[in-house]
Parts: sequence; structure tokens; C-alpha cells
Amino acid sequence: MSNGSSLPSHRRLRGTLLVVLAAVVAAGLGGWLAWHSPGGDGGPRTGQPAPSDPAESATGPGGSHAPGGKGSRDHGPRERLKGKVVVLDPGHNPHNREHGRELARQVDIGNARKECDTTGTSTNDGYAEASFTLDVARRARTLLQEQGAKVVFTQDGDRPYGPCVDERAEIGNKAHADAALSLHADGSGAGNRGFHVILPARVTAGPADTAAIVGPSRQLGERLAGRFRAVTGSAASNYIGGGTGLDKRSDLGGLNLSTVPKVFLECGNMRDPKDAAQLTDADWRQKAARGITEGITDFLTH
Repeated sequence: MSNGSSLPSHRRLRGTLLVVLAAVVAAGLGGWLAWHSPGGDGGPRTGQPAPSDPAESATGPGGSHAPGGKGSRDHGPRERLKGKVVVLDPGHNPHNREHGRELARQVDIGNARKECDTTGTSTNDGYAEASFTLDVARRARTLLQEQGAKVVFTQDGDRPYGPCVDERAEIGNKAHADAALSLHADGSGAGNRGFHVILPARVTAGPADTAAIVGPSRQLGERLAGRFRAVTGSAASNYIGGGTGLDKRSDLGGLNLSTVPKVFLECGNMRDPKDAAQLTDADWRQKAARGITEGITDFLTH
């Protein structure tokens, strides 16, 4: 075949290849655009997380979802406890040690008379129960307020001493609290470990009448014990409550004189070295506050 006749064939072949190449490029570009288009059916490339629903990614205190472990599309964290009143009673007072005479004054708790208040206990290294309870209460107040609750303190380190146990109960009553919690840490012997919740017994004597609050207080205590255990990882007391984490008493003025659901929480034993290591740890105290918040929230929303 002569050169003159082959030239047109090469040109035709080259033109055909260019057309095919252009079609391939166009198809590839169209697929790439469809893959990255917001309205496309394809998901993100491997290794890239899909955008999350803001309602599903919202988290509550401590980085978890709202108390109870479930997020809510209908009620954000600030709405869950809207309209609820919670009274926190930090046990004892950092200044009580300076007012022995005032603390010794006897007050009527319905079925007996007891001293106004006590100084509380401390760890073997001197970390006071009054300092512990105030710190945890303040942490819990922040978390509860973030969910819309109105939080009332019986004392915030802003009183010379006390208040006395009868006034502590009265503060919750006057606030018409939906839930009240008195925070403490125990002073038992070494080897006695764990938390326990103290429930009001049935007391009807003098100014005390717990008949109406025994039932709801038990519900509050059970919710609180469950969430406190789950969040802190602490075990229920091995020396009070038979492993249930619950105890019932009739000798505490703060419970006897309450007309609103109320319990005491002994967060651990300050005289046991292992418990004391937790109680003196700020990170653990934050967990304690979150467990308290979740327990109260469970009670108020169910």
C-alpha cells in the first residue's frame, strides 16, 4: 500500500480514539460529581464519617447522652427538669468546728431531741466531710441547672454554722421541693466500703409525719442508688443495707421533719483508705455528681 493512501486512515483512526477518550473522561467526571453531590445516592468515601443528626449527637453532662442513657429529640437537656425544684443539703458546714456551743443545742425531730448539727467526719489525712459534701453538691447543682431545674441549697459555706437539722428539713419544705437530697460521707471503720442511701422510716410523732413521703422517697432512693452505682462504679455498702445500698432510719431529723421526698446519700466511707482515695479525687467527685444528677432526673421524669 502506498503512503498516499495510508495517511487518511491514520487520521481517521486518531480521530476515533480522541472521540472515545473524550467519552470516557466525560463519563468519569459525571460519576465523580454524582458521588460528591449532596443529593447523590452514594455515601461518603471509606474512612469518612457520615454527617450526624444534631439531635442524636447532643450530649448531656459528662459527655454522655441525657441522664438515663438516651438522647431526646423532643426535650433538650435544658428542658428535662424545667419547672422542677431540687433541694441539695450539703451535710454539715465547713465552719461548724468553730461553733461547738451552738451545735450542741437540742432540737425536736419528732420522736426525739437531738443536737442541732455535728462537725462530720474526715479522712485519715484530714479531708473534711463538710468540704466533700459542698464540693459534690456544687458540681451536682451545675449539672441539674443545665437541665432546667431550680436548685436550692440549705447552705453554701455562707453561714457561720449549720443550719440545724430541723431547719434543713424546713428549707426543703418551704421550697416545695420535688426532690431533696442530703449529701454525706460515712466515718465507719477501715474495711467497710461502698455507698448507701438512707430512706425515711414511717414516723408520726410531734412535728414529724413521714407517712406521705415514705413511698416516693423510696422511689427516689432506688433511682439514686442505681444511677450512682452505674456512673461511679462504686459498690453498694458491704456493712449497711445487706448489699442493697438502701437503709431505713427513724432517727434523722432531716428525714423525720421533711414533707417532700427526701433521702440521704452516704457516698462512701472516709475512714477506709480505698474509699478515701475516691472521695478525695476530683474526677471521681464529678462522676458522683453526675450519678446524683441522673438518679434525681430518673425519679423526676418517670
